[in-house]
Amino acid sequence: MKTYRVVQWGTGNVGNESLRSILDLPHLELAGVRVYSDEKAGTDAGSIAGRGAVGVTATNRTEDVLALDADCVAYMPRNTDLDDVCRILASGKNLVATPFLFYGHGLPDADRARVEAACAEGSSSVCGMGIHPGLLGMVLPLVLSGAVRRIETLTIQERANWDFYDSPRITFDNMRFGKPPEEATLDANPFARFNGDLFQQQIHMLGAALHAGLDEVTQEQTLLAAEEGFDVAAGRIERGTVRGQRYRWRGVARGETKIEIDALWTLGPDYPSDWPRPKEGWTITIEGEPSLRTHFISLASFARRDATIEEHVHAADIVTAMQAIHVIPDLCEAAPGIRSPIDLPAPRSALGFGGAG
Repeated sequence: MKTYRVVQWGTGNVGNESLRSILDLPHLELAGVRVYSDEKAGTDAGSIAGRGAVGVTATNRTEDVLALDADCVAYMPRNTDLDDVCRILASGKNLVATPFLFYGHGLPDADRARVEAACAEGSSSVCGMGIHPGLLGMVLPLVLSGAVRRIETLTIQERANWDFYDSPRITFDNMRFGKPPEEATLDANPFARFNGDLFQQQIHMLGAALHAGLDEVTQEQTLLAAEEGFDVAAGRIERGTVRGQRYRWRGVARGETKIEIDALWTLGPDYPSDWPRPKEGWTITIEGEPSLRTHFISLASFARRDATIEEHVHAADIVTAMQAIHVIPDLCEAAPGIRSPIDLPAPRSALGFGGAG
């Protein structure tokens, strides 16, 4: 089996899982690691991954990565930088990203042109993959559509309680839970706008792949304030601050909603009585001929072993990383340019039950 040299860019929760998989999979070879902290720079990549030394030293200099001989960059930083992405692509390296670029054809015209020019210069390809956006809003709906003769509507619902997510930076700074509602609106929160663009990209991709003929994609936000203060893993939610956020993205054709993504994100024990009540996780519903529904949830284990709540929460990080890692061979072999699940086979496990892949 052909071997692909891969650079791990970013070593947070998702990046570390990706790094471990690059080290484990026989068809991938670690070519380098890009980190952001001075503490990690100069450290052996094996130490960052919680393994023994592997002989690859991490760097916090982009120029070092650009100079490497590598087939692909697994791009997983906390904050995205399109300039860096274009430099990587122009240097001749393919790139799979977990934070954005899920449907690059849906980027603003100027940004799309920059990415396409970088791909042309480097004869490289780029795509975004993850859990949602990614697997639940792109790959799985396309797979399910193969069992349907005709589609009337496609709905993806995500219900998530953030009580056990132990990241103050994401919970409070990015998502702005625990902030006054006026600080969490789409107008006030750049992260919410960035995040919303990603989900709208999913709808544009599904519309293109499934011939929906969409005229527009709309976005709504509903914020819910806490009636009393309470504590969660990331910190404290005070009375009057945001404890619930609902987003609805709709793909509309001829005045009718054809594709909808409904995100229902809450903190605290009381779920809003006037919100939909799907099961925790993700529910995908196709109304058509025939109609289908599937529910997805990721956990550390369902029955075979005991697991902590932290392991259960972290399971989504592993799913995110593996969707990206498993697409690398197909992305590297794809024609240069912007790619998405429309163009690439659905990822599957390389190790499976533990074989050589």
